[in-house]
Amino acid sequence: QVQLVESGGGLVQAGGSLRLSCAASGIAFSFYVMGWYRQAPGKQRELVGTITSTSTTNYADSVKGRFTISRDNAKNTVYLQMNSLKSEDTAVYYCAARKWNRVEYDYWGQGTQVTVPS
Repeated sequence: QVQLVESGGGLVQAGGSLRLSCAASGIAFSFYVMGWYRQAPGKQRELVGTITSTSTTNYADSVKGRFTISRDNAKNTVYLQMNSLKSEDTAVYYCAARKWNRVEYDYWGQGTQVTVPS
């Protein structure tokens, strides 16, 4: 059974930092591309960034320079370090996994809430 479990969300003041974690089980984690997505109230889900099996990263323009994705294949965990948080970063954050040769994500976590009051 595949599970992706996010943690680390919460309430943080503007300008603060949070680190989200996503622990994966049931998959050969090191072979998977991991993505972080977010969905704000009333908005469509959007891609925050991705990290390949070799730790190549890609980010949405809205978070470049503020967010960093990393992974620890030994721990089957991917991280999202979020700095200089803004109110517009308020959303439910999801991690997702896909095999390197697929376009669509195969597995999704349940999400973790990040709230940055304006």
